[in-house]
Amino acid sequence: DIRFVTEEGMPKEGYKLSIAPNEITLSASHPNGFFYGVQTMYQLLPPAIYGKATVKRANWSLPAVEVEDAPRFPYRGLMLDVCRHFSTTDYIYKFIDMLAMHKMNTFHFHLTDDQGWRIEIKKYPKLTEVGSKRIDGEGTEYSGFYTQDQIKEVVKYAADRFITVIPEVDLPGHMMAALASYPELGCTGGPYEIPCEWGVFPDVLCGGNTKALEFAKDVLNEI
Repeated sequence: DIRFVTEEGMPKEGYKLSIAPNEITLSASHPNGFFYGVQTMYQLLPPAIYGKATVKRANWSLPAVEVEDAPRFPYRGLMLDVCRHFSTTDYIYKFIDMLAMHKMNTFHFHLTDDQGWRIEIKKYPKLTEVGSKRIDGEGTEYSGFYTQDQIKEVVKYAADRFITVIPEVDLPGHMMAALASYPELGCTGGPYEIPCEWGVFPDVLCGGNTKALEFAKDVLNEI
């Protein structure tokens, strides 16, 4: 038998796991704690539990243990930079699964930078029509972005695993992809190109430009 027992007064992400020969008891005060306790149960099983293939001869047993666990740090996260190296949504779901397996609770989603703009902004369609594409050193196009519906699905997928998504939108620097899409937002008027190399670039969103301030507000409101 596996028993899930609500025990008041425990830390929000804490749990107690008691495994006896005939019964498993998992105690927590909040859903987060139960979720992390189940992750520990997975980790006590053979590695094949994480595989997709059927394994018939694995030793599907748990050791008799007593575990009382709660996180030392409230913020436990990892950053994924999809601006420089675009990732498919399937990869992002797998990435979130790995965060959950390691009991992390924050996904830092790096969505905009000089080398690419990766999130749909409906009021400024050129951000993805132009800003999501760059020409690499071999002359081929490198591109990709996420629709708002895809982002919503990612946020929900993460939330179901008790992970908060923090979007990163760099302002006022790191805006070459945005400036290439809307040159009037810069201080010089351009022309601007999306770089395919790393570095710090002098062209930034012009803080003295009324259009640039409106742009920043509109983008953050949609996000």
